[in-house]
Amino acid sequence: EAWKLGQIKAEAQNWVRLLEDTPANYMTPTIFSETVSKVLSASGVKVTVHDKAWAESKKMGSFLSVSRGSIEPPKFVEIHYQGADASKAPIALVGKGVTFDAGGISLKSAGSMDEMRADMGGAACVVATIKAAAELKLKLNIVGLIPLTENLPSGSATKPGDIVTAMNGKTIIVDNTDAEGRLILCDALCYAAEFKPEFTIDMATLTGAIRIALAGAAAGVFSNNNELWEILRQAGSNTGDRVWRMPLWQHYTNMMTKPFKAADLNNCARAKVGGSCTAAGFLREFAPENGPWMHIDIAGVMGPSNDEISYLPSGMSGRPVRTVIQFLQDLSSGKATWKR
Repeated sequence: EAWKLGQIKAEAQNWVRLLEDTPANYMTPTIFSETVSKVLSASGVKVTVHDKAWAESKKMGSFLSVSRGSIEPPKFVEIHYQGADASKAPIALVGKGVTFDAGGISLKSAGSMDEMRADMGGAACVVATIKAAAELKLKLNIVGLIPLTENLPSGSATKPGDIVTAMNGKTIIVDNTDAEGRLILCDALCYAAEFKPEFTIDMATLTGAIRIALAGAAAGVFSNNNELWEILRQAGSNTGDRVWRMPLWQHYTNMMTKPFKAADLNNCARAKVGGSCTAAGFLREFAPENGPWMHIDIAGVMGPSNDEISYLPSGMSGRPVRTVIQFLQDLSSGKATWKR
């Protein structure tokens, strides 16, 4: 049984690595959604792939603003795993799905831009986690929400200074089009609230700042719930793929809201410090209101060097999917408990 558990976790991590390392021309939003639908449907998981028109009907203006520069149509993947009674509230898992990030009009430098094929690492972790949950028959209900797009420059791309409106009606100045992950996540987090989740976790290769803070030793976690954080921390200790808590203070949200008069928020703080914290402060404005929430910034652990983990080869790492699976397994088995 222990061997089988290890095998399922290892296969999940390897699937994340495969998705992350596939060249972007072979892993567009359409291909990603088709791949996920095929694999998860075979595991008995319900997958629905929404198109641009659906996102427009949901008023996901922030998400759609990122997709404007690419001829590849955006997709929004909705996944439902039911391992418990239908009356039990689901756990919402949200994953950033930028299948290639050139930075948009705020263009990245050419060096290492090819690594941005893995900017959908959060989405990959979500789908692999749900696949493992189905294989382990976890006694949980899970809804997975994945906004998928490319972020490219073009004549139709969103420009710095444009103002967009998120699903909850909040307006956002797009000061830097390379801070796009939070723009697609915020609409997905708003949509998550419709399912009245027990709690919400989002995973994203969100900021280079988290690698500066933690190197590749741990993923950064921002949480408004101490009990859930402690369960995740223990899961990371058990798997060896660690997580580290970062501050989620109102100070960081204020840095994204108070200095700006033309809109409710800016997608970048004026001060070029604390980038991972201000990004989390931005997302906090869109997480399900009064609901337990954890944001996991995995940009520092995505690879491709993996020098910090001796057993990992070079290439995209697939981290921290084993830790998230362990976290859910501990909740399912009753090994870990918490009260909302």
